[in-house]
Amino acid sequence: MGQALDVLLSKNFETTRKMNKFTMDRYKAIVKYKTAYYSFQLPVSLAMFMAGISDEKRHRQAKLILLEMGSYFQIQDDYLDCFGNMAEIGKSGTDIQDGKCTWLLVVALQRANAQQKEKLDECYGCNDLEKVEIVKNIYKEIGLPNIYAAFEEDTYNLLVTRIQQISRGLPHDVFFLNFR
Repeated sequence: MGQALDVLLSKNFETTRKMNKFTMDRYKAIVKYKTAYYSFQLPVSLAMFMAGISDEKRHRQAKLILLEMGSYFQIQDDYLDCFGNMAEIGKSGTDIQDGKCTWLLVVALQRANAQQKEKLDECYGCNDLEKVEIVKNIYKEIGLPNIYAAFEEDTYNLLVTRIQQISRGLPHDVFFLNFR
């Protein structure tokens, strides 16, 4: 479902060029159903059931943390797609060219002035590398690298606190594996 939302929104943007479709609510729905459930919550929930853990409260605690971890992961992926070093992440990002609904774009649209929004509308979703650079420069003008760094630190600390507060028999290591 999340993948369908992602593709449909990108395709819709391709044909309509309407930036107002890129909202935080839409972004969160995409992330929740494309990444958070599929890659984080469901595998751990299944493992918990297989390990004989069926207590509803434990599952709720885990779900809260895992959905937040999935969101954190996707936002990190969005950031690296734009600003990551290709040698380190192993791929060249194309979210801007593909007209994807990303955390970076949604936050930029919330913070951009009229001129910046006009430029984003003109350049976002285009394969022209000069236009891609214009989008990245607007992101930098708005301060998205600093906003992301603060988000990353705050979210990490919140997740660590939530994991440490689990006291009803869930091993903390389950959550800390491959985290950060």
